Amino acid sequence: MNHFDPKVLAKLKTLHLRARFVVDGVMIGIHPSRAKGLSAEFEEHREYSQGDDLRRMDWKAYGKFDRYFIKEYREATNLKTYILLDASSSMSYASDGWSKFDYGATLTASLAYLMLKQQDAVGLTLFSDKIEKRIPPKATHGYLFAILKELEERSPKGETRVGSVLQDLAGSLKRRGLVILISDLLDEDEEVIKGLKQIRSRGSEVIVFHLLDRDELEFPFEKPSLFEDMEEEMKLLTDPRSIRSAYLKTIQSLIEKYRASCASNLIDYLLFNTSVGLDKALIHYLTWREKFRPHL
Repeated sequence: MNHFDPKVLAKLKTLHLRARFVVDGVMIGIHPSRAKGLSAEFEEHREYSQGDDLRRMDWKAYGKFDRYFIKEYREATNLKTYILLDASSSMSYASDGWSKFDYGATLTASLAYLMLKQQDAVGLTLFSDKIEKRIPPKATHGYLFAILKELEERSPKGETRVGSVLQDLAGSLKRRGLVILISDLLDEDEEVIKGLKQIRSRGSEVIVFHLLDRDELEFPFEKPSLFEDMEEEMKLLTDPRSIRSAYLKTIQSLIEKYRASCASNLIDYLLFNTSVGLDKALIHYLTWREKFRPHL
């Protein structure tokens, strides 16, 4: 069974089941050292003293120096992560039953489940044109249920103001950490980029997971159709074949602008078609976590 297929995940009734299913699938498929996450990091050797834990004995050092050495460790610093999930009306679009919000909520739940297993602190911010709900980061496993409760009770509504939300968050960050933005980014691109830059200027790392439905990426429509703006309720009756080329050019230009702007500001950017699996996002996070852990 594919642990990451949205059609499979949609059959699971709760976000907790989905999160466990996704994370278990990721852990099966990756190298064990990456799955360990946080514990402790080797720092130095010291000579053995009576009463020391023999499990920390370095037998290779004994073979080389004919003396007993103990490995000293230091605890790695816990990471504080802020997950920002777009809950505006545009996230409710679904071409085949699973909306962008469903995908984003499942991704959020999976990331939170994984982070708490690694003893990292994680929090959640739900937003539309303003912050709808903010749960500050904590590292207790029971905290997962508070996050899942908010995700399961939320329905997408309202307009999108990603940029202003990012700028508000930047002003409230107390210490360095990781900010993960999960959104379709269908907003004023310059404002979004400005907000991302402000968060980076505060010293936090940023990962952007850009979610778009397959219809938004491919525009597969053939027959005359009524297109409706899900936030402003504007409607347009047109032959999609007459606008397909211009639409695809516009959406690709937007994607490339976000990708280039993120790259120039040392922000990780990943585009996701919501008809494909979530595993790439979690593996990317684990790879990032392994790389940046010593610096946070």
